[in-house]
Amino acid sequence: MRARTLIPIFCLLMFASVARSAPTATAPHLTVQLAVPPAEIYPGQNFTAGLYFKLDPGWHVYWVNAGDSGEPPQIKWTLPEGITADAMQYPAPKRLPLGPLMDFGYENEVLFPMAMHVSSAFKPSAGSTNLSAKVNWLVCREVCIPGKAMLDVDRKALTSPPSSPTFIDADQQLIARLQRTLPQQLPAGMQAKFTPTATGFNLSVITGRRETAAQFFPFDQNQLANAAPQPVTPLKNGVEISLKKDENLQQNPSQLHGLLVLADGQAFDVNATPGTIAAAEASSSDFSGLAKVVGLAFLGGIILNLMPCVFPVLFIKGLSLVQSSQQERHKLRAHGWVYTLGILVSFWAVVALLLILRAGGRQLGWGFQFQSPSFIAVVALLLFFLGLSLAGMFEIGLTLTSKGSSLASQHSYARSFFTGVLAMVVATPCTAPFMGAAIGYALSRSAMVSFFVFTALALGLAAPYLLLSYNPAWTRLLPRPGAWMEVLKQATAIPIFATVIWLVWLFAQAAGLTALAGLLAAFLLLAIAGWILGRWPAKAIATTAAVIVLILAAALPIFAVRKLGSTPTAVSTAHNSAWEPFTPALVDKYRAQGRPVFVDFTASWCLSCQVNERVILNRVDVQEKLRDGGFALLRADWTNADESITQTLNTLGRSGVPTYAIYPGSPQEPPQVLPEVLTPGIVLDAVAKVRQEQASLSHSR
Repeated sequence: MRARTLIPIFCLLMFASVARSAPTATAPHLTVQLAVPPAEIYPGQNFTAGLYFKLDPGWHVYWVNAGDSGEPPQIKWTLPEGITADAMQYPAPKRLPLGPLMDFGYENEVLFPMAMHVSSAFKPSAGSTNLSAKVNWLVCREVCIPGKAMLDVDRKALTSPPSSPTFIDADQQLIARLQRTLPQQLPAGMQAKFTPTATGFNLSVITGRRETAAQFFPFDQNQLANAAPQPVTPLKNGVEISLKKDENLQQNPSQLHGLLVLADGQAFDVNATPGTIAAAEASSSDFSGLAKVVGLAFLGGIILNLMPCVFPVLFIKGLSLVQSSQQERHKLRAHGWVYTLGILVSFWAVVALLLILRAGGRQLGWGFQFQSPSFIAVVALLLFFLGLSLAGMFEIGLTLTSKGSSLASQHSYARSFFTGVLAMVVATPCTAPFMGAAIGYALSRSAMVSFFVFTALALGLAAPYLLLSYNPAWTRLLPRPGAWMEVLKQATAIPIFATVIWLVWLFAQAAGLTALAGLLAAFLLLAIAGWILGRWPAKAIATTAAVIVLILAAALPIFAVRKLGSTPTAVSTAHNSAWEPFTPALVDKYRAQGRPVFVDFTASWCLSCQVNERVILNRVDVQEKLRDGGFALLRADWTNADESITQTLNTLGRSGVPTYAIYPGSPQEPPQVLPEVLTPGIVLDAVAKVRQEQASLSHSR
């Protein structure tokens, strides 16, 4: 039995509310009202009436397709002869997650308009006429309560139109205020098509402008997986939405009929037919737009070299450059290109994984690997083992080549490639300036665009070292090789071990203290393997024993995560009591109250996030301005995978952290996304702008 039938059956066990006949009825968790604006009813008249619900916070009623559970409100009129009512119209709904399910409905307040018609044959039998309706609804939160009421209004009845019609002001204002949310028919200049995919459908809609966000609400049940994310690809003249089909759907439908809701709140009734839209109209972006994003990605990759995540790897490459400064020019350039290739291959592997998972209906963002405790453990062990080698416990080159070569022999092409891979791995927790917008753009577009953008990002990360390898004049400025190089090599282990400490802290938060014991035991095994390699270098038996110990060390923390570490430690990035945990519903709640919202999208593994929080967001003057502006402060902790946070980042055009968004108090105003690297001036200026806009809006009212 489907979930949409289970919940209403449960609701029947609850009590039903029955109200006496009146224009307004109060029931558990809502007030329902019949709004009929005209004060007089006369022959030939047409007007709009409405069924209005005012809901308690957190409670909702349903759209015409309620989603995975629920039922929409219903109305049955009892009207005098000569008066008829059209079907009830449904405004654009919201997605209302409920555990693994997704409902479609309305919170706070909603008006369902209906067109009313008075025929020319209408003949009032008295000086007034009565419009009566029986209303049924289902109001839900964690539980559902069915309700019903008899509502009616009396209006003056006339035999001919008055010279100056009068209206009930409250009813007229109510309909005028809320009727604007009604969907429109898709204009003649727009078109909608869909193409089947392995997991669902790609819906393309041409609106005549580039759309950055959209949602699709199906009218037909059992076609789409309601709870699945809907990744959006902006088009030059519209939007493309990836939809996942319902698991029980046996054959592709002849049409996708639903409601398309755009970022500005506009909603269109869409009847999409199979087919594709002309490439010229649906081009992802013109060349100049793509070139701009590629340029931002390249610049972001260069700046990424300056982020604290990448510093240890740059230290290693700086050391290798000093050690190889006397090599021939072509060898320096070859090492530069091999290092670049390591970065490129790593970036391509990550973007391929992201695109594969996106095609399967999942949404992941930049740095998602660090949401896995097993991945954190492997990176920590890798860096710890590298640190032992740099500190002088053993020589990787001597062990692997079995030639007893000198220090210079360690600078193989394989090591340059591996260092490039390592640079990419440790860079993923960081988002440099310009990177956020570029990556968000890439992951919301076609696979080819994603490839170009990530390639530019990789080349930017590799550019400084590659450029240095191509300028012999610069390498001649480096000091000559000598005994000091061994001291410098050992000193390089310090930032490596500092990075390991940070990774251990991340692991403890994600996996818990029990699993942490397994990781620390793995460090001990690595130290034993390093001692074996250092005590008996280039010996086959010693190397075999060390490899066995290394395998055990790598397996131990992963086993601990899966079998033992089920309870993470109670450490949260929301360390300041002024910040509340983020949920999309909480954002909507505060905005419905007229309060602006500041959302900090962060993660404990994001060093840039931690710096911004401690240096900027927790400053006394910044906190005072946010408090004086009436801002609700929400912290979206993305340390572990969270689908609602990922989806919200996607709608903001971002795919990683740090991201900072300001939602104005008016729900109709779009959110403002701040730069990845904050300054007090950036935050204070954004806060002042929102306060000024709110003051202007209040004054205009």
